[in-house]
Amino acid sequence: MTTHRPTPRLRPEFWTRPLSSLSPEEWEALCDGCGKCCLNKLEDAETGEIFFTRIGCRLLDGDTCRCGQYENRKSFVPECVVLTPRNLKDIAYWMPSTCAYRLLAEGKPLPEWHPLLTGDPDSVHKAGMSVKGWTLPEFEVPEEDWEDHIIEDL
Repeated sequence: MTTHRPTPRLRPEFWTRPLSSLSPEEWEALCDGCGKCCLNKLEDAETGEIFFTRIGCRLLDGDTCRCGQYENRKSFVPECVVLTPRNLKDIAYWMPSTCAYRLLAEGKPLPEWHPLLTGDPDSVHKAGMSVKGWTLPEFEVPEEDWEDHIIEDL
């Protein structure tokens, strides 16, 4: 038996409002479901430059691009960053360049393929903008080999 979850009440075009004014439901709805933020990253200690790898977090489902334990992720991955309107400006630099949170914080519009604009939750995958099908599980690649899996900025 499946249970029906009520659809959260979202204001029309809420993403055009200041991020600090969004309800928790609106904040969560900004996520396009690409899974890019769940890729492990490497930081150059000298320059501070961030490099994305194709190595997914241990909780990332590579087929759905969603966290397998989203509500409890901090219990499993203590270093997982919970993005909020308060900390966004401090950590947006390590978010992917296509991330709605980062784009809006930078005063840029949502990309045309974003599910909030298309009405299709799969539009991110159809546009080829997600990590669907090409990540490697974190436990299959030794950390000392992650540099071999660096990819271009997303």
